[in-house]
Amino acid sequence: MKEIFLCKYGELALKGLNKSQFEGALVKEIKRRIARFGSFDVRRAQSTIYVEPLQSLDCGDEVFDELRKIFGIATVCRAAETEKNMDSIIEVVKSYVPPLLSGKRTFRANAKRADKRFPLKSPEIAAQVGGAILDAMKGKIGVSMDFPEATVTVEIREEHAYVHADAVRGAGGMPIGTAGKAMLLLSGGIDSPVAGYMMAKRGAKVEAVHFESFPYTSDAAKEKVLELARLMSDYCGTLRVCCISVTEIQERLRDTVQEEYFTLLLRRCMMRLAARVAKARGCDALITGESLGQVASQTMLAMGVTDPAADMLVFRPCIGMDKEEIIDIARKINTFETSILPYEDCCTVFTPRHPKTRPELSRVIAEEEKAQLSALEDEAFEKMEVFYKSYFED
Repeated sequence: MKEIFLCKYGELALKGLNKSQFEGALVKEIKRRIARFGSFDVRRAQSTIYVEPLQSLDCGDEVFDELRKIFGIATVCRAAETEKNMDSIIEVVKSYVPPLLSGKRTFRANAKRADKRFPLKSPEIAAQVGGAILDAMKGKIGVSMDFPEATVTVEIREEHAYVHADAVRGAGGMPIGTAGKAMLLLSGGIDSPVAGYMMAKRGAKVEAVHFESFPYTSDAAKEKVLELARLMSDYCGTLRVCCISVTEIQERLRDTVQEEYFTLLLRRCMMRLAARVAKARGCDALITGESLGQVASQTMLAMGVTDPAADMLVFRPCIGMDKEEIIDIARKINTFETSILPYEDCCTVFTPRHPKTRPELSRVIAEEEKAQLSALEDEAFEKMEVFYKSYFED
């Protein structure tokens, strides 16, 4: 008997003639993510990725946890592989399953017979497996067909049989990189890491750009953002983070434009610079963490005057979510506690007392022309710093 990991995918199985491309991308990502744990044979068959350790594995829990965070995997389970006959299956069930059911009061046995040549039908296999579990556990557990605390499944496949208990939900979505590449405007807040995670879940390869305002914002504020990128990489893969200083741009806006337009014009500047970085990096879209109506710069009309500055597609996956929904995801991906650390953000520097919430594009452009920002934007782009953040870093 040997233990392997079974990774099953959901919507990826619905792909048509290009399905193999998506499967290949998923296999490649799995190999990359688990390589640090040892050597594995990673293969695919029947809408399942088989991950088989090629040596004794002392970090099975860590591998299992890593697989759960890979986009494209709907469920993950640890399974015992055995010969495809009932004697071998029952022997494995009696030795492998009882520890999995420790502390459970009820279970149900289930069987899936993908190989229709197997002499017993699924109900017959399940009945024998259930009886073997009851014998092995000697009255410590009962059967419940309707509401079991655990389900033990035997899968009869082409080459082997597999025995496992309940599968755990994976990250779902589509493999990273199968939907193109996008640039995330990553602030130090709660929303933007969630937005990046959600687009990565749909298969986008995410890179990030962060805007700082030293000395109005501190080095600690920048380090907070880089830590958010590292935490995001647990799901999104290694993140390339471009840091751009907008201090001189903000000071120019403060000195030349009407105060109520300051945030809108800073936002337009950020969108232009982010699009510039995105195009240089081969990205096809921007990602922001904006949620409709959350702050003054996130009204429909305000976003309507900032988008034209980008001159490229802008995704806002949080747009229809309320704050509690966003926080729930931030907690799930482990970015929330870092996001709420009380460090400055460039968007809070020189914040107007009464920001414009119903702007007109022509008036915004007229104010922007007063500031003559082109040379300052060129300088900010040229002085950009680049960091690479990975969850695997110490």
